[in-house]
Amino acid sequence: MTTQEVANRLVALCREGKYEQAVKELYSPEIVSVEAEGTPNRTVKGLDAITEKGIRFASKLEKVNSSFVSDPIVADNFFSCTMLMNVNMKDIPVAIDMNEVCVYTVNNGKIVREEFFYAQEPEA
Repeated sequence: MTTQEVANRLVALCREGKYEQAVKELYSPEIVSVEAEGTPNRTVKGLDAITEKGIRFASKLEKVNSSFVSDPIVADNFFSCTMLMNVNMKDIPVAIDMNEVCVYTVNNGKIVREEFFYAQEPEA
């Protein structure tokens, strides 16, 4: 798959809420995932670690109220998109917006790196 094809497929799957399928289908076994600066366990490596990260997130999630994924922007073997989700998290009494810029690197038709940029909530 070309970078454009990988980008289009990832966006399509995310728009359908099929995040696990996206990982299984599009990610390299050597994937590196990097969260925003200041995030605990900021960098994880490998499909098992990515899967575990998804399970941890899902365990904190109560409800997805809405979600949006932009069309991808592609340059060479990189692509980016924005993602916005309005969610209810367990132990948080109000819905919150999760808004991020996602940047991906593709090699040999697979995503080998993902990095997420988003504002950290200020500590009280």
